Amino acid sequence: MKNLTFSTFLTSNLSITPSDLDPVLSKAKSLEVRKDAFLLQEGEKCKYSFYVEKGLLRQYMLDTKGKEHIISFGPEGWIISDRESVFFNQPSKFFIQALEDCTIKLIDDSLVRLISEKVPSFVDFNTRLLHNHIRALQNRIIQLMSYTAEERYLEFIALYPDIMLRVPQTMVASYLGIAPESLSRVRKDLANKNFNKKHT
Repeated sequence: MKNLTFSTFLTSNLSITPSDLDPVLSKAKSLEVRKDAFLLQEGEKCKYSFYVEKGLLRQYMLDTKGKEHIISFGPEGWIISDRESVFFNQPSKFFIQALEDCTIKLIDDSLVRLISEKVPSFVDFNTRLLHNHIRALQNRIIQLMSYTAEERYLEFIALYPDIMLRVPQTMVASYLGIAPESLSRVRKDLANKNFNKKHT
């Protein structure tokens, strides 16, 4: 597992040095979260975006029958939030839970404003992050509506290359919108295809 600090995340994407950020990030709150703990529960108002420095989060919802539907995973270097709840002050429809012990940086409006004042290039970068988030959601909708189970799985491992090693297969199936048995068949079929390719 990587350990990608928020400072490293910013300096690798912006033309700034860690010393430029020190006065700003000293204002940022860090949170140590134990495995299985919740950062957000359905009905609460989300106050932060959560940057994962270490560990793994998941964002999910429950349908009327109590079935879990995983919306996204948040490994190191990812930002997880309920943007609707944050920006429109609405009760959340989601849960955000730690799947491992985590170190989290809490990002709120005041921190975003402070970074934007000290590092003007952050404004454009933050806008790109928002558009990337929108693009990812659009792609997710397309995948769930029109992709085969195998295509969804291949997109999943491209997006989250190490998640299969860190979460139960049932959670991967939930993310893909298929039954665990279907996921097992997909993985078996792909393994057979790869085996046949190597031996032809």
